[in-house]
Amino acid sequence: MTTSHTVKRISPMLAVADMETTLRFYSDVLGFRATMETPGYSIMERDGATIHFMKAASEKVMEAVRGHTDIYIEVSDIASLWTHVSQFKGQYRIRDLFDQDYGMREFHIADPNDCLVFVGEKIL
Repeated sequence: MTTSHTVKRISPMLAVADMETTLRFYSDVLGFRATMETPGYSIMERDGATIHFMKAASEKVMEAVRGHTDIYIEVSDIASLWTHVSQFKGQYRIRDLFDQDYGMREFHIADPNDCLVFVGEKIL
């Protein structure tokens, strides 16, 4: 397919049970900032990457997505981010920094909606 358009960005859209708690997690733990914030729909940004959050229509929706949603965030200098995130071990389910066979150094953290956030950096 030959086209003249380009993809500018891909942003995950995540269902959330509690918007305020979710935004606080992504801000305090992962360093994102809200660029749009409403009770029903919010957008957070960091370094040009965005995540969209939608208030779940019901608890039934959250039951369907809890533990079944993952996102991957590729970063630079994962060691410094890990130093910050590791301070939250008592509050969130976290897998410590480790190396993957596919050439990434990663840690994993579950957000307040049980979305598993993979954070990784290519191993040089």
